Amino acid sequence: MCRRSVVLRGLKQQRIRAELENERLARVAEEKERKEPEDAKKRKALANMTHQNAGVQQRDGRKEARKQTEREKKKKILADRRKPLNIEHLSEVKLKEKADELWHWLMTLEAEKYELTEKLKRQKYDINVLQTRIAVQQKL
Repeated sequence: MCRRSVVLRGLKQQRIRAELENERLARVAEEKERKEPEDAKKRKALANMTHQNAGVQQRDGRKEARKQTEREKKKKILADRRKPLNIEHLSEVKLKEKADELWHWLMTLEAEKYELTEKLKRQKYDINVLQTRIAVQQKL
């Protein structure tokens, strides 16, 4: 008897939930129908704006294409630099040698990076010094 009442309560709750869901869906459909004319006006306005600004967008598109080609160049360079690691067939000694080789390669890259950053710092310093000299000369 107790079990039956629990089942009946569960069915009643399911019915109530289904009714609430149906009401919610009806509200959403009504709201969508109400907003449809407004959306049509917005789409028409956007289409007009897009048509008027087509020349500007074409110029921007060319810039984007240039940026994309630069990215593609960088990806190609990095792909060329990256070497595939074929280590499945290597013995323990060969693996250690390979790890040593990669470590040395990494250290040379780090050293090159350090040298380039220091060179960049020096160049920035030189530019600042020259700009101050120019400013002083122009005042005289």
